[in-house]
Amino acid sequence: MSSQDRTSGRRKAIRFAGLAAVGALALAGCTPEAQKGWLPLENPDTTNHTRSIMELWNHSWIASLVIGLITWGLALWCIVAYRRRKGDTGYPRQLSYSLPLEVFYTAVPLALIITFFTFSQRTERAIEEPVDSPLVVNVYGKQWAWDFNYDYKGNKRYEQTTQVHQPGLVTDESSIPTLYLPVNVPVKFELNSRDVIHSFWVPAFLQKLDMVPGRTNFIYLTPQVEGEYAGKCAELCGEYHSEMLFKVKVVSEDEFNKQINALPEGEAGDDLNRNGVVPTIDATLPATQEGK
Repeated sequence: MSSQDRTSGRRKAIRFAGLAAVGALALAGCTPEAQKGWLPLENPDTTNHTRSIMELWNHSWIASLVIGLITWGLALWCIVAYRRRKGDTGYPRQLSYSLPLEVFYTAVPLALIITFFTFSQRTERAIEEPVDSPLVVNVYGKQWAWDFNYDYKGNKRYEQTTQVHQPGLVTDESSIPTLYLPVNVPVKFELNSRDVIHSFWVPAFLQKLDMVPGRTNFIYLTPQVEGEYAGKCAELCGEYHSEMLFKVKVVSEDEFNKQINALPEGEAGDDLNRNGVVPTIDATLPATQEGK
């Protein structure tokens, strides 16, 4: 076999491998997990915000991948096209430049940054926009459990929970605190801490927010799919941080009323906070965080 034939065979093999890789990548993009961006949710419409968050995530990654492929391709092309050849001596001209190319390399990144910022800011504003909610859930994080205060159309109920993990014992899954929410009812979460910084996180909702001593933060959302979702603290808060778990059950309105009516009337208030710290709304925060 001649060297020309061998070279032609290698080129065909490289082309085939490249096409196979592109095909595999394209097929991988058709899977349900890829379409969700490998985010921790079963349904894109779990809440009224999950779809927009998922789309922003996916589109950002797609744009970044396209930009990366173009950049890597141009870099490799320059390495090959302008490589040092046999017989070359000295250094290439060091002060050569192209004004159109310099303008292009400045304008394109600026346009990309403005585009990313615009879409991100638009999605963030929609998520943080306060809504009129018949249900207010005041959640207190504490080492290492949760207190839930419900106020549904003037019906105030509360639940105080205790630490799930007990040293030397296997955690009983049925003892994990459960937060009940009615499906298709807007919810306003008021997030507070009784001691140190915690973070309220329900992965399937694609939203989390810190719970800071002395300050109230807010999350607004509408659960749209009935089911059970895992929740946890997402801020390192001490020895049993990993055991600071809870569940969210999105149920029908009738089932929700049944569950909260079985709880004591009233609320577990600020008097239970460590050091008696009373949370306030930071006047320096934007209106979306002040709940105005």
